[in-house]
Amino acid sequence: MATRGAECTTIVAMKILIVDDEPAISDTLAYALQTDGFASECCTLGADALARLDAGGHDLVVLDVGLPDMSGFDVCRALRRRSQVPVIFLTARSDEVDRIVGLELGADDYVAKPFSPREVVSRVRAILRRARPELQAGGAAVTPSTHFTVDSVGLRIAYHGVWLSLTRYEYLLLALLLTRPGRILSRGQIMENVWQDCGESLERTVDTHIKTLRGKLRAVRADEEPILTHRGLGYSIAVR
Repeated sequence: MATRGAECTTIVAMKILIVDDEPAISDTLAYALQTDGFASECCTLGADALARLDAGGHDLVVLDVGLPDMSGFDVCRALRRRSQVPVIFLTARSDEVDRIVGLELGADDYVAKPFSPREVVSRVRAILRRARPELQAGGAAVTPSTHFTVDSVGLRIAYHGVWLSLTRYEYLLLALLLTRPGRILSRGQIMENVWQDCGESLERTVDTHIKTLRGKLRAVRADEEPILTHRGLGYSIAVR
């Protein structure tokens, strides 16, 4: 049974809609978001964006001000009549008047081109954390799970109700995989997220910790293999 302060987590990737008619920008931003654990979808027209947003399922919109069919300001104005989904404006201009207009229309942030994709991802994460207090690392929202219980306060994880005896890095590695169920993480990505001194560590360290984790999970349920190996790619948590 989970103790007070524990959170039972299965992770659903949060979905970002990118509205921009420049593929070089939207594709780069989509890749950066997906690398950070978000799901993303792209479109080039304001009318298409409004139709997709009306269908629901998006957690945030990255919206270019200059679109072929209508301005991003008009899209935001129409959107705000029926939704409070967070909006980040992208613009080729950094004029203060544009910035004020965008924020007065209900935008949550404003980024001028050229920009760093990592900066936009950081702003996306910050806005979603304010808008969604249940947001966890990796751009994921918490929903109930019967297999794993993650106590983010006590830094421990239970598997099928049994608290595992984990080292610091075993906990961090398993918690990272649990934020991205079904998604393959390379050894390099795991090293970067788990080991602060990853530049001095060897990627086979990941393999060693995966091996010890599997042993501890099998001790609870020998008939299950929740950590999957993808040869030449990395590791993932099985989606059940």
